[in-house]
Amino acid sequence: MNSNPEFVMANGQQVATQLPATLEAFLLSQNLLPRSVVVEHNGEAVAPSEFAQREVRPGDRLEIVRIVAGG
Repeated sequence: MNSNPEFVMANGQQVATQLPATLEAFLLSQNLLPRSVVVEHNGEAVAPSEFAQREVRPGDRLEIVRIVAGG
């Protein structure tokens, strides 16, 4: 694994992270619980059941929305 951080775009911001990584590992590295977010990866919605298999690579674009419960 590469020891230098690489970058992905998350919600329009460049984010340094260790890549390659699964989407689940990336979310955890950003202090986000995988079951508390909805994710679009390079324009494609990703089911939470796919987070552990989906690989994030340098230059990928993520849109991450936190799920908020309430009424």
